[in-house]
Amino acid sequence: MKVGIIGVGLMGHGIARNVLRKGFPLSFLDHPGNRPVDEILSLGGHACHSPAEVARGADVLILCVTGSPQVEAVLTGPDGVLSSLRPGSTVIDCSTSLPESTLRMARAVAEVGADFLDAPMTRTARHAHDGQLNLLIGGDAATLDRVRPVLAAFTEQVFHVGGPGAGHRLKLLHNYVSVGSLALIAEAAAGAIDAGIDPVAFVQVLAQGGGAGVALDRMTPFLLDGDADNLPFAIANGLKDIAYYREMSDASGAAHVIADGIHAAMSTAVDAGEGTKYVPELARIFRRTDPR
Repeated sequence: MKVGIIGVGLMGHGIARNVLRKGFPLSFLDHPGNRPVDEILSLGGHACHSPAEVARGADVLILCVTGSPQVEAVLTGPDGVLSSLRPGSTVIDCSTSLPESTLRMARAVAEVGADFLDAPMTRTARHAHDGQLNLLIGGDAATLDRVRPVLAAFTEQVFHVGGPGAGHRLKLLHNYVSVGSLALIAEAAAGAIDAGIDPVAFVQVLAQGGGAGVALDRMTPFLLDGDADNLPFAIANGLKDIAYYREMSDASGAAHVIADGIHAAMSTAVDAGEGTKYVPELARIFRRTDPR
């Protein structure tokens, strides 16, 4: 199968390198938002100048962009994917998107005779680089089975979680819990330091009690050593995911009281010009007195 990818950023770069290393021909969109693509080119990747050009030669087209506006623009915009997508091909949207937008895009893809899977990712950029992502798949089981060889190139686990849109619904639930937990630990850590608590003692006590878990593990390098690169996920992207979760909850009538608080807290960081910083830095931003 010939593979195309649009979005060679933190996560998409890892996807692209592993698809190529497993022997699949790959084309990608040449875009200023890409990470450096020297490795992708050295492995045989072919740069294209428009979404339509990427789609034209692809049996499987992977989208790995920021969110719903970007997905919709790539698919339906001028010289977009839908203008040249081949019947029988499959679009796999690995972005984090609003489920209602996902359903609209799935219908638009179906109208040109192609298939659509929402396939948001969990885990980090390091897992993407190592080919160990987890995917949450929404869509037709037979379509999933057809593209499994491609997915196997960059994943450790693939979960089929339901029909169209189910992958993105579960991803928003996952990211609400994940980003919310990180924000909670960051605020607690800021409060601990402002109260004169030793950061080492703070981490040790949480790790041996009810605060233990992946969120604390990912925050610890920053809390102890000021290293935020262990979790290269921008605060602005985290805020976007929480906003999507609130919008999904509104649509279904579900409660989002705690999500409202997380959204407000993270908004203060973005409004202060800290949106491009990685999420662990919330522990600094939430300090009563910024130590910079």
